[in-house]
Amino acid sequence: MELVDNIYDVIVIGAGPGGMTAALYASRSDLNTLILERGIPGGQLNNTAEIENYSGFKSILGPDLATKMFEGAQQFGADYAYGDVKKVVNGREYKEVHTYDKIYRTRAIVISTGAEHKKLGVEGEQEFNGRGVSYCAVCDGAFFRKKHIVVVGGGDSAVEEGTYLTQFADKVTIIHRRDELRAQKILQDRAFKNPKVDFIWNSVVEEIEGDEKVSAVRIKNVKTGEISEVPAEGAFIYIGLLPNSEQFRDLGITDEEGWIETNEYMETNIPGIFAIGDVRKTPLRQVATAVGDGSLAGNAVFNYVEELKESLETEETLKN
Repeated sequence: MELVDNIYDVIVIGAGPGGMTAALYASRSDLNTLILERGIPGGQLNNTAEIENYSGFKSILGPDLATKMFEGAQQFGADYAYGDVKKVVNGREYKEVHTYDKIYRTRAIVISTGAEHKKLGVEGEQEFNGRGVSYCAVCDGAFFRKKHIVVVGGGDSAVEEGTYLTQFADKVTIIHRRDELRAQKILQDRAFKNPKVDFIWNSVVEEIEGDEKVSAVRIKNVKTGEISEVPAEGAFIYIGLLPNSEQFRDLGITDEEGWIETNEYMETNIPGIFAIGDVRKTPLRQVATAVGDGSLAGNAVFNYVEELKESLETEETLKN
């Protein structure tokens, strides 16, 4: 494993909206900054069709906003590298960030690894992933022109992406385990008014069926126990999120579910390690909240690094 010579002031793990904002603030404060990302910069922005609730834009496509943020994150000299982080080793003067082939040293770390979609865990879900099963309407919606799609879930993502899919599909059926949606009212109203959107209430998916690709979804009514089959060529799953924090759990900074706990300055219980965005334990996970987290962390990192350097210099002086 290669030890990278450059010692960074801060390494931002994850290039979602929060991570890119933290890198912007840190590098603008003249900190030696590195962004490590294991995928495409932008995180969940790349899986979002249209964003209407981010200040400054009446409406903007998720991938377009990701591009603008990535350009902004690098404008003050932040480095960027591909890296799938396997673990973090805590130290006072330097912390180590281990990827599969490199070890990076840094004074501070901002964790911005986000969250991923929960899986139903039913038969056929994994088998037909990429062959009718999807978790990204923007990525795969165009493959379902003039077809029938089912969307599983009842929150913002399920309703918003279900409505988005009507521009391709002839019909979208939203399957929800309760008898009312959890999505914002404006999103509900749009879905209810859309003639291409139907709803099946009080039902859960038991199996995703098909041969070479998805052909139907078998569902169960949770109140009556009745089993039925819904013919469909696609199944889009939006039932919640799981934190991408497995590689940090040994540090003792997560709750039982894996969400990273922080204070109002985005500090974890380990000095010099911060967490922001969707991986953080927070009541709201939106682009705007991730950006707010990132700005707070970027400022807090600067203060931490300055205080650390001063403390180490004082100790060195006292030794001599």
